[in-house]
Amino acid sequence: MTSVRTYTIIYAILLVLGSAKFVFFEFDLFTYWMAMGGTIALAAVKSGLIAGYYMHLIEEPRAVTYMMATALFMVLLLTIAAGYSIQ
Repeated sequence: MTSVRTYTIIYAILLVLGSAKFVFFEFDLFTYWMAMGGTIALAAVKSGLIAGYYMHLIEEPRAVTYMMATALFMVLLLTIAAGYSIQ
């Protein structure tokens, strides 16, 4: 079981990552596409932290992790195929 200290650290990291999106778009340090890429990368990291710790997937067997990664890959393929067919 994960301790309250771990949850607090993960929450603080999520807070910092969420605030970084503001920095990307409000300051003129990045172009629009750099800010979008950074936002997507931060969203992926945040999703991993939330799924791993708050949904307790970090304690699951590796087979579940591989199954979920395969399902995510298939969803991405279907999304790309749907986007291609719309054009």
